[in-house]
Amino acid sequence: MTGWNTGGVSHPHTHSPGPVADASVRTARATDAPAIGLVQATVFRETYADVLPEAVLDQLEGPRFASVWRQSLEHPPTPAHRALVACAGDQVVGLAALGPADPGEAGLPEGAGELLVLGVHPDARRQGHGSRLLNATADTLRAHDHRAVVAWVPAGDEATRAFLGTGGLQPDGAWRERVVGPAGETLREIRVVADL
Repeated sequence: MTGWNTGGVSHPHTHSPGPVADASVRTARATDAPAIGLVQATVFRETYADVLPEAVLDQLEGPRFASVWRQSLEHPPTPAHRALVACAGDQVVGLAALGPADPGEAGLPEGAGELLVLGVHPDARRQGHGSRLLNATADTLRAHDHRAVVAWVPAGDEATRAFLGTGGLQPDGAWRERVVGPAGETLREIRVVADL
């Protein structure tokens, strides 16, 4: 995983790029659930627009996701599960969810953790939030003794795959068909992996 430049450091004899946005990543709180739900609904509707039927896309609503997030943040599935949020000032604009990888999954590196969700609201992209989330994910997984990170990416989502590639996550040849719709619609996903 690559590091990130915090910006904001002025060097003699160079021109300042102007004010640096108040950007941060922190552990998610239950009170963040509505904002996380909105970000996830927006990102998922965009990601799956060409895959899911309109009736299913219509169900991808912020309040539905928020309800699930509130429960998950108050009662995580395991102590190893974490949610991180990217903030612009006080506003949550991105999220990352991580946990232990499925130990029964074939071909996984030993000690792998999984990046379960990563998304930044479209209005907040290209401002470093995704990179900060990715680096915070790597740091959090390392702190919990994981030695590798895996993620599943829709096969046709070249932008996400390229972004994760900048952090060292590369396809390892594994793929799966995930059921994503009520009539059994599936989405092919590929697995990307990086050592930590």
